[in-house]
Amino acid sequence: MSEIADVVIIGAGVVGLAIARDLAMAGRDVIIVEQADTIGTHTSSRNSEVIHAGIYYQPGSRKARHCVRGKALLYDYCAAHGVPYKRITKLIVAVDPSQASELERIQANATNNGVDDLELLDGAQVAALESNVRAAAALLSPSTGIIDTHSLMLAYQGDAEEHGAMLALRSRFTGASVRNDGIDVNVDLAGENMTLRARTLVNSAGLFAPAVANAIDALAAANVPAAHFAKGNYFTLTGKAPFTRLIYPLPEPGGLGVHITLDLGGGARFGPDVQWLDAIDPEAIDYGVDPARAERFYPAIRSWYPALAERAIIPGYAGIRPKIAARGEPAADFQIQGPAEHGVAGLVNLFGIESPGVTASLAIAEEVGEIVARSE
Repeated sequence: MSEIADVVIIGAGVVGLAIARDLAMAGRDVIIVEQADTIGTHTSSRNSEVIHAGIYYQPGSRKARHCVRGKALLYDYCAAHGVPYKRITKLIVAVDPSQASELERIQANATNNGVDDLELLDGAQVAALESNVRAAAALLSPSTGIIDTHSLMLAYQGDAEEHGAMLALRSRFTGASVRNDGIDVNVDLAGENMTLRARTLVNSAGLFAPAVANAIDALAAANVPAAHFAKGNYFTLTGKAPFTRLIYPLPEPGGLGVHITLDLGGGARFGPDVQWLDAIDPEAIDYGVDPARAERFYPAIRSWYPALAERAIIPGYAGIRPKIAARGEPAADFQIQGPAEHGVAGLVNLFGIESPGVTASLAIAEEVGEIVARSE
């Protein structure tokens, strides 16, 4: 059985759906292939649901550019499409006066990224805003927000389908062959083999992106980064949240430190931590949260929230960061490879799309759309 499509997208996470929306609205015939039975079952549904400001990333990097651009696009999109969100603001806290210079470095980095609204606060100003926070100083980020990611994905899906895109769930990508007149994309649809002939193949498979790329016959292995998985565990705070803003410590290797985020329903959760995994098969990952990890959370949280009571946090959920840099290596930028990078006509690969992927989703979709347009 075979079908012909202008564009086939592998992966119906938030970024894949944003790309489908962008390309469908540009008039292209789009099919989204997703092996799960619903959208956004992996990284897209297992994160902090934060709209990031663009503070930490290397100036000039894709993460910095797409986060800042994507944030502006996302706030406008949510307001126009009724996607629940809130500009909740955030504090990045230094618990010791010796860390104040790090806050200044972060502020300078943010300014270089075009984020010029951060305000440096002293300890008294922090206490006036959040009396339960212990801090010698902090940065206030007024453009940080929270969002209902599932509603966002449904909105992207709705836009894409309204413009003719089709979503094929329970459809497993099994390989692709590059031909002179397109790419044959092989899919297992409920046990039935199907071949989709596409002019363009977009690999937005998240955790599975390196494995998908390795199953494309004309793509050199040198163009596929190794997959590394970092698990982030979240613990839910019992009782009423003691803060009205997001509270972040200074960043740590592999992540932004154990912070507290609030959801739109008023609930609070701490995390994520950084737990590097040895597994290289995304389907073999255990998403359970080990209750014993709470013993690592308590001292980390109490460094800036000393009133945290014993047994006040319970296991919540976990997510996996699809990293392309190994433990101990500098954080990697988003990789978006088109034919100019790998030499395969009609192929776009996205690797390492972790945080701030939700925030950056519309900006990433813009870049992919530009690559596709140039490749025609």
